[in-house]
Amino acid sequence: MMRVVMLDPSAPDRLDRIRPYLPEGWDIATPGSRNPAEQVAALSGAAFGITGDVAVTEDMMAVEGLRAIHKWGVGYDNIDLDAARRHRVRVLRTTGSNAVAVAETTLGLILALNRNIVRGHVGILEGEWRKGELSPTSMRLSGRTVGIVGMGYIGKALARLLGGFGCTILYTKRTKLSAEEERAAGVRFAPLDELLRASDVVTLNCEFNASTRNLINRETLALMKPDAILVNAARGGVMVEEDVAEAIREGRLRGAGVDVFAVEPVPPGNPPDRPRQGHHDAASRRHLLRCLRAVHHPHDRQPQSDRRGQGARSDRRAGLTTIRRCQGPPEGSASGPKSSCNR
Repeated sequence: MMRVVMLDPSAPDRLDRIRPYLPEGWDIATPGSRNPAEQVAALSGAAFGITGDVAVTEDMMAVEGLRAIHKWGVGYDNIDLDAARRHRVRVLRTTGSNAVAVAETTLGLILALNRNIVRGHVGILEGEWRKGELSPTSMRLSGRTVGIVGMGYIGKALARLLGGFGCTILYTKRTKLSAEEERAAGVRFAPLDELLRASDVVTLNCEFNASTRNLINRETLALMKPDAILVNAARGGVMVEEDVAEAIREGRLRGAGVDVFAVEPVPPGNPPDRPRQGHHDAASRRHLLRCLRAVHHPHDRQPQSDRRGQGARSDRRAGLTTIRRCQGPPEGSASGPKSSCNR
């Protein structure tokens, strides 16, 4: 029996949504935890693995009979590509599959920060009416300048959403869009330093690679307006979390929305419980999670999920993509079902 393994521990009902769409004689399983040894054991005897956030290591690539790893999403920074090449395991991804979901999450974080929604919510839960405190720092999005770092599927989807707010939209990326593409998207190219200086909102929607590692740091943050906000929906390593926390604490940045972290999942107890307003120790001030003017989200990019079964269809598509692309030998390969990594 051919087997597919969902490396991110998944509930039984999620697997049940996929099983009816598998070819006859196939099954799907999942490990009980993210423990590396348990991950390797789960892959034993499997032909394919699907990963969202779980790191795919050398030991996992070395499992006998593994044909391919499918990245559920776009960025493959959690996959050891060198090990994939050595063990001739294909690496696949579905570019653009969750672009709208990530764009909506980015917009949600922008609005939550600009309107102080989370701080107001927490205040009410704690028995405090913070209207007077929050009003001076609540900002509207309409008519503002938004700078998007990265203008791929996600950046373009975000630009479409922002069009309804009448925003001026700047973008930066390694390769400029054509003039026709810029007109269609309603965006204008700007170098990173110009984008940071001009924008009221800066969003990170780029790939994580050597050129974007620690792109947002103490020096680049110093270019931003003190009343600007920053949203990271790319990867944790694109910004230096401690530098962002420091900029917020010192009033050089109004706030940050964080969908991704340098370490995921965020380790329990690190940092300790969020302090009440005004209470910080020296160590906690370095933690972005301790910032009262930061909104956090656990890197959830599920494309669709509703009562009509849209989430189920998304689950099925991810599984089917892996199977359909990997059942036979890769194109141009004479080595059978295993081949060099597609990058």
